[in-house]
Amino acid sequence: MKTNMGTIDRGGRLVIAAVLAYLALGAGMLSGVLFWLALVVAGVFTLTALVGNCPLYSIVGLKTCKNC
Repeated sequence: MKTNMGTIDRGGRLVIAAVLAYLALGAGMLSGVLFWLALVVAGVFTLTALVGNCPLYSIVGLKTCKNC
């Protein structure tokens, strides 16, 4: 699997994932469907940031890294 995400994109995804996880788990601000949706999105963002590959970027043909 080739990397198609740059470091800023990956870092931004980790920050967004942390905020969503905090809202769902830490602050208790979300409940029901929004709770689960926030956790799923946070998980997907974390996984794609750690792997460095976004399947949606591959479909669209987008790359946010300079040397990939």
